[in-house]
Amino acid sequence: MIVYLLTKEQMESLEGKCYFNGTFFNPIQDADDNWIITEEEVNLATYEDILWVKDLPTIKYKAKESQSII
Repeated sequence: MIVYLLTKEQMESLEGKCYFNGTFFNPIQDADDNWIITEEEVNLATYEDILWVKDLPTIKYKAKESQSII
């Protein structure tokens, strides 16, 4: 899966921001601790103040391994 790479500052600026019709960005970290958003979030971004996400670099998603709780 392709995802979009964010800097920490970009991630912080997107937290709690709406990208489409009441739907909010949800940046997460991948297995390499990169901050990322999904292709859906980028493709559906319609508000002018966040259209810069369409210019973010893409990377292949690496899921974090699940940690079991003992």
